[in-house]
Amino acid sequence: MTRVLITGMSGVGKSALLDELARRGHRTVDTDYGDYYEEVDGERLWRRDRIEALLRTAPSGGEDLLFIQGTTRNQGSFYPWFDDVVLLSAPIDELIRRLTTRTTNPYGKDPAELAETLEYVETVEPLLRASATLEVVTTVPVSQVADIVLAHVLRSSGA
Repeated sequence: MTRVLITGMSGVGKSALLDELARRGHRTVDTDYGDYYEEVDGERLWRRDRIEALLRTAPSGGEDLLFIQGTTRNQGSFYPWFDDVVLLSAPIDELIRRLTTRTTNPYGKDPAELAETLEYVETVEPLLRASATLEVVTTVPVSQVADIVLAHVLRSSGA
């Protein structure tokens, strides 16, 4: 099974990409839901037991791709499990527009949350970029983002 991490800042389109990949029949997991996080000293981190169990999951019904979405400080410790790490990014003005107008998730509407995300673009995104096997700037329709990601993943997995 090919395991792919979809990561990036809030508002770049991670959930939209997961929805599109699921619509196309691929197995997807959004770690923002389902008890994949724990609070450690006030910080949300992936739970090692839950993430490793997810990554050990054997494919069923012919599934050969697993797309997992999440961004957390301890995600790098799981990189050896992933075949690809896909960073989604977007220009600052686009992130601001998306975060302040989205209806599917309230995060980012509060000025402090928006400021936090913009700070992470400066401090965290470069670290994610350095470890990514692919970066996609999400200023194109989500169907095109999915096409780009799938082409890369299938090419790198030899499928």
